[in-house]
Amino acid sequence: MEIGIDSFAAAISDPATGLKLSPAERLQNLLAEIELADQVGLDVFGIGEHHRAEFLDSAPVVILAAAAARTKTIRLTSAVTVLSAADPVRVFQEFATLDLISQGRAEIVAGRGSFVESYPLFGLKLEDYDDLFAEKLDLLLALRENTQVHWSGRHRAPLTGQGVYPRPMQNPLPIWVGVGGTPASFARAGALGLPLMVAIIGGEPRRFRPLIDLYYEAARRAGVASDQLKVGLHSIGFLGDTTAQAADDFYPGYAHTFTEIGKERGWARTTRAQFDATRGPTGALLIGDAATVAEKILYVNEALGGLSRITFQMGVSTLPRAKMMRAIEILGTQVAPLVREALAGPAARTGLPRT
Repeated sequence: MEIGIDSFAAAISDPATGLKLSPAERLQNLLAEIELADQVGLDVFGIGEHHRAEFLDSAPVVILAAAAARTKTIRLTSAVTVLSAADPVRVFQEFATLDLISQGRAEIVAGRGSFVESYPLFGLKLEDYDDLFAEKLDLLLALRENTQVHWSGRHRAPLTGQGVYPRPMQNPLPIWVGVGGTPASFARAGALGLPLMVAIIGGEPRRFRPLIDLYYEAARRAGVASDQLKVGLHSIGFLGDTTAQAADDFYPGYAHTFTEIGKERGWARTTRAQFDATRGPTGALLIGDAATVAEKILYVNEALGGLSRITFQMGVSTLPRAKMMRAIEILGTQVAPLVREALAGPAARTGLPRT
């Protein structure tokens, strides 16, 4: 199992102290986080894409390219690329260039995004939400397959054999499909034989097992070889030297972020009781000390039928830099070895994770 981190480059003030870093400071800190993740042996670092004041990741490939120059082995991916609102030709060119700069470490996680600001920003209609993604994913896969592409669709001018350059070092360039909870999205990824990245930020991960089973069934019906299939998990998580410390450090920023989002979406205010329940033995949050989080990863791995990758979203708010760096260090030097050792052994796990 690959273990890594995703970041949205949050630029939200610390609710406990009021501290808000300048955009330049926040991005420098983010690059340092990616560099540390590489040094402590984590497998992957992903940068999201948003077009909102709270986040600095509207140009994720630029951040990833800067990180490529400062790292050696960690894979660099989007988390996710909002493909519905992008030109697939430019997406492919940007990630192919990133792949060359990073010496074959680039990946795309293509999705539709959880916010909708990009649609009016780029002159698109929200009612075309699904059709835009399906059509543009089709083009992106065609671009990956061939240098000269003949293609036509509803939402973009046709290609009539033009060459698309540069070509990436990896052949094929890895493309995952990022999904939430829509069954059709799971089935589409399976039928296309693409790796699946599932975002689970609340509730209990095991409720996604039927959707993951649907992914595998759709692949089987489409005649996709099983070795093409992968399932990854994007989850909110944070590490500390003790579970109590990790929870206490993370909760204020978590509550602030989700309460603010909730105002837009009609959710109730986030409470400590809700937070503690969701970080409990079967909940979605991966928060605690190294042993607690490692055991919970093994539980989730079993509950979902086996994972190829798990990434931690730690930056839902501005946290003190020292605490963030310590969390990354614990994840790489303590959690990842515990998980890898357990999965290499005769049994993946015993018992439930600790509270």
